[in-house]
Amino acid sequence: MRARKKASARTTETIPERPAGIRLQKFLAAGGIASRRESERLIESGRVEVNGVTASVLGTRVDPRSDIVRVDGRRVRAEERRITYLLNKPRGFITSAKDPQGRPTVLELLHGVRERVFPVGRLDWNSEGLLILTNDGALAHHLTHPANHVPKVYRVKVKGIVPAGALQSIRRGLFIDGRRSLPAQVSKVSSQSNTWLEIVLHEGKKNQIRRMFERLGHPVLKLRRIAIGILADRVLKPGEFRRLSDDEVKRLRETR
Repeated sequence: MRARKKASARTTETIPERPAGIRLQKFLAAGGIASRRESERLIESGRVEVNGVTASVLGTRVDPRSDIVRVDGRRVRAEERRITYLLNKPRGFITSAKDPQGRPTVLELLHGVRERVFPVGRLDWNSEGLLILTNDGALAHHLTHPANHVPKVYRVKVKGIVPAGALQSIRRGLFIDGRRSLPAQVSKVSSQSNTWLEIVLHEGKKNQIRRMFERLGHPVLKLRRIAIGILADRVLKPGEFRRLSDDEVKRLRETR
């Protein structure tokens, strides 16, 4: 692909789509940068260059053999060795590869990991529990695509005693941002002055559990993810991680 000269470091130009090659977001996912969805956001935000020219069109195609692709100035190599980790995220870490505010990210917990991996899905700053990190874009796409409904299990402590009617509302689905959430499984684990619940979600709206209970008048006090699809690990301590076996990855790919 022939490069265009940029007027300045801030110049944003588009790369015309070529008939051959692969889509840029697929190349980024294969290179272990991010999931396809997150790669699309990187392109749209002007952080991706092809042969020195900022690419902002999602239809852009590249030739992995000849084109030079960079994200934030760092070159992206063609497909790397697939690797996937399971981390028990503690509170006080951002589920992101980079934070503009300089807060600690989950990648800082992966001591000794040399591969470039990215988190799949999110756990907010105050939440903890299981989180998958990988450079396998296809796996990330499967786990996060709404059509696959991969179940995620949470143990949640909310303020006050939650009445049966409120739990039934969650089972039916609540309106968030004008759209009804998918029905969720919820069961009461214990209750004294506050209530512990176990919740199974089949989608990943941002801060979904916190927003649901805020709306019901029972703010979340603690939130911990304890399972993702077939994955659960009671031995992994907060801040610890382990590499997933080939069998675990295979079963994750088959989870629906």
